[in-house]
Amino acid sequence: MQAAFSVRSLHKRFRTRFGRTESVALDGVDLEVPRGEAFGLLGPNGAGKTTFIKCLLGISHPDSGEVVLLGTPPEDPRSRARVGYLPERLALPGAWTPRAFLGSVARLKRLVPAAVGVEALLGRVGLAEAADRRIRGFSKGMRQRLGLAAALVGAPDLLVLDEPTDGVDPLGRVEIRQLLAAELARGATLFINSHLLSETERICTRIGILSRGRLVRSGPLETLTAVQQRWRVRFDGASPVPADVLVTLGFEPSGAGAWEIAAADAPALNRALDGARRAGALLVALEPASRDLEDVLTEALATGGP
Repeated sequence: MQAAFSVRSLHKRFRTRFGRTESVALDGVDLEVPRGEAFGLLGPNGAGKTTFIKCLLGISHPDSGEVVLLGTPPEDPRSRARVGYLPERLALPGAWTPRAFLGSVARLKRLVPAAVGVEALLGRVGLAEAADRRIRGFSKGMRQRLGLAAALVGAPDLLVLDEPTDGVDPLGRVEIRQLLAAELARGATLFINSHLLSETERICTRIGILSRGRLVRSGPLETLTAVQQRWRVRFDGASPVPADVLVTLGFEPSGAGAWEIAAADAPALNRALDGARRAGALLVALEPASRDLEDVLTEALATGGP
């Protein structure tokens, strides 16, 4: 599958005040994300996430390394025209209205505002009724919605969203998740930088973790959160089996009526399940045991490596 973007051996340093010392922002980052996926970039403050985005979009130039954005260098106008970007620090013209602002964004992309569907975009982000209000009176959440609408102008192939749900209420987050799911279904690639792990986990299919300028974890979400050789099992409560019987078979209680079991392979797992069935248990759910994204991030930052 063709990559939406890729970087090879990306390095970036910044001189501190008076140019006496240097700080390392990116230290040999290698990353490739296939088209049509939702990628989430995680890491603590100062890890290099914003610098990575700026290098990816050609806003900042790396000291060394290669960046390919939608098949071309990031400075190529052809790739830039196919990217929608929502920055973390969003500056909006307070005296303008959302309708006028989106029309200006369309013209900057050399698109006809009427053909872009400004009214439809405002409706998608929940700002249809505020189309002619002055932006200066908008809340943080409304500004985020408008910034997202601007990123969507022209139906870009790649959406780069820096903290897209910052300041948005819980219901608004649900609406934004639904909107981003629709963009994925359209075939767009998502790149999301967020400190909200629960939102990232709900949206993204692929994760990268930066720490001190180095990529310490990357891969599909289901792979990173999987617990090897462990399974989560749920039995029918209408046919209870004594807990000590299940424990004897190797099952461990994991809360909320569920059990976990370690099994080296499929035959070992089925032997344990067969033993539970012989004792009268009825299997209703079986899935690989997994960790949440917070556990993965904590472990990656603690170990600093794969």
